[in-house]
Amino acid sequence: MTIHEDWGHMLSTMSRADKAQLLQWIVRDLGDAFPGIESDPLVCGGESCIVRTRIPVWLLVQARNLGMSEADILRSYPTLRAEDLANAWGYYRTHRAEIDKEIEENEAA
Repeated sequence: MTIHEDWGHMLSTMSRADKAQLLQWIVRDLGDAFPGIESDPLVCGGESCIVRTRIPVWLLVQARNLGMSEADILRSYPTLRAEDLANAWGYYRTHRAEIDKEIEENEAA
């Protein structure tokens, strides 16, 4: 039996209340997860980047702050997709202090 089959069996034996509680725990655990954004200590010093690129979120946010349109950003970084920018903006909304600090540190360097 695979782990997914085990989970399926366990779920089939749980009450609706237990399933709701489990779902709340999962949502809380994944609450700060952002699709398309990753932080890896071995990539860009651990800065939050767009998945499959080495493009940090702070760089995209700073480009937008300096007046670049999304179209200009996408032309400047042809490996990016519009979805990547949407993920970056969402990440920035909930991690503003982190990204602002990275902008400040990189501007000072």
